[in-house]
This record gives sequence, C-alpha cells and structure tokens, in this order.
Amino acid sequence: MIDVLLVLNTGSSSLKFEVFAYRTLDRLIKGKVTGIGTGARLTAVVEESGARIDRALESAGHDTALGAVIALIDRHDDGWRMVASVHRIVHGGADFVAPVIVTPGIRAALERLVPLAPLHQPYNLAGISAAGRLAEAPSIACFDTAFHAGHAPIFQVFAVERALRDRGIRRYGFHGLSYDWIARVLKRDHPGLAKGRLVVGHLGNGASLCALRDGRSIDTTMGMTALDGVPMGSRPGAIDAGAVTFMIRELGMDVRSVEETLYERSGLKGLSGISNDVRTLLESADPRAAFALDHYALKIAQQAAMMAVSMGGMDGFVFTGGVGENAAPVRGAILDRLAFLRPFEVLVIPANEERMMAIHAKALLKDRG
Repeated sequence: MIDVLLVLNTGSSSLKFEVFAYRTLDRLIKGKVTGIGTGARLTAVVEESGARIDRALESAGHDTALGAVIALIDRHDDGWRMVASVHRIVHGGADFVAPVIVTPGIRAALERLVPLAPLHQPYNLAGISAAGRLAEAPSIACFDTAFHAGHAPIFQVFAVERALRDRGIRRYGFHGLSYDWIARVLKRDHPGLAKGRLVVGHLGNGASLCALRDGRSIDTTMGMTALDGVPMGSRPGAIDAGAVTFMIRELGMDVRSVEETLYERSGLKGLSGISNDVRTLLESADPRAAFALDHYALKIAQQAAMMAVSMGGMDGFVFTGGVGENAAPVRGAILDRLAFLRPFEVLVIPANEERMMAIHAKALLKDRG
C-alpha cells in the first residue's frame, strides 16, 4: 500500500490533477479531466510505466470528474491510498496566509471571498465540496495569495480612504504558489542569485510579475483581484478605474457584462480580435496579432521596471509559466525593452505549482502528527 496525495486544480470546465507519493513526493501520475459541463474526458499518464489513460466520462459534472480520478487511485495496481486531497485556492484574503485543512467554517469563509475571484474561486471550492462527498481523506487548501502576505503596508494599500481599506479593499497578489516554487528552485540551484533582487514573470493565460528579494515577495503586479497588473490572455491588466464606471454609467453595461468583458474578452484576445493564445498570435500574419504582442511585451517590461524600483534594482529576470517558458520571441521582446537596466541574469525555470502544493500539504500533515 502506497500513501498518496491527490493535488487538484479545479476550473470551470477542467480538472487538472497530479498524484504524489506521500513519503518521497515522487510524482506517480499526471492528468486532467476536460469538457466538464459538456462532454467530459479523462486523460492521464502513469509516470513509471508510461501507461496512458484516455476515456470519456458518462456524466459531465465536477462530482463525476473527481469521482473518476479517485476511482483511478482506488483501482491502481500499486494499491494507492489517498492521505489527503490538496486544492489550489486562488484567493485566501487577509486571513489565510498558510495552507489549512478545510473545515466547514473555513469553507464558509472561503465562500465569502468569491466576489474577489469570481471566475476562479467557485470552481476551486467545487473541487473541495466534491472531494468531501467522495473521499474520507481531509481536504487541504493552498492559497495563491499566501506567498505575498508579508508585504510591507506601503505595497499593500490602495490610495483610498481608511473605511474602504478596512473593508478589504487592498492589494493581495496572486500566483504565489508559482513564485514560492521559483524561490525554492533558486535557493537550491542558484543560491548566490537567490539572495539578490529578482523580477519573476509568471506568464501564462493569467500573468503577473513578482519582486523577489532573498526568496521573499516584496511586491507584485496583481492587486485585489486577478484582473490587475500586466495584460493577460483575456484580461486587461491595469485599467483606469474610470473606464469601468464609464462602462456602467454611459454605456449602460451591468455588472455582469462588465465582468465578462474584463475577464473574458480583453487582454490579448481583445487587442488582437483573434485569440488569447500566444502561439496562435505568433503564427499569425495579421498585423493585429503583432500589435497585441508588442503591447504585451511593453507593459510587462514597464511593470518589471516598477518591480525593480520596489527593490532598488534588478539582478535577474526569471521567466516561468506557459508563455514565459515556451515563447522565446516574447521573452526576447520583453528583454529588449529592459536592455537599459542591464547587466542582469536571465533564467527560464519551469513552473511546478502542483509539487509546491504537495510540499505544503506534507508539511502541514507532519506538523499535525
């Protein structure tokens, strides 16, 4: 019998999962369920044997998707026993600054944070609910906001009145699980550089930058929600708040349509009118694609310089995430705009949020005995 941790990243229409051996944290399987809500399909690869699983699921809900994953663990020839399910939770607010075992009270508190991450939090919580119904093992929540919890107040506040700040209108930051992993890799593989002033770019469909000094988050580009900062696949990044009030007051848009515009029809998708996928834009001969990517590189470089100001300089730039790792032309365009800050070291480090979650979960369970 092998004790395992099931690490989950639950979205609106997909469920990504990895299974780790609890004792060694070796990855045993990696997979995903796609098409939740329509025609769900489970695909996975068993690491040791290379065996592949690919099958349709009869029903399309989150319960069915997670049930198929748990059944995969239960049926495995090696006799896996799930010790805990570990869940990525995008928003932990001001209170959740470290991983926790989910209780009904904690579940209710996380529900209250849904308005701060409306396109992420409900589905993260759906994964916890499904796990609670389908498995006896505890659920552990790991938070994307937690890594930034130690920011100095000057980096946390918006310039609004105290009454609003007291009600939670402040900067939290996101992609913390990714930045936490990068900090660990730097300490292990580049210990000298790790002590310095680094700008880390988590560039994917969601994107942000982090000012990392001596392994700690000093500042980050995302704020209260996952809309702020640099442009993303379908989110605009920083936008004049007056533009939002204009949409509502002058254009007659309701809150839901504004949210849909900002979360789903902006960023690279909105600028290009073609796609939110950087690969598609790089392959396109349409001048709108080139313009969108140029704007993307400009804004990332500008905000990288902002992160350098927060640290008093920049010793290195680390790229991670799907775009950061794989789109060399985009990296080059960003670095060209930062050439005036040279010399600084440039690294590409693969993201591994799932392993970071497994590390946190094991530490939490060990501390509890």
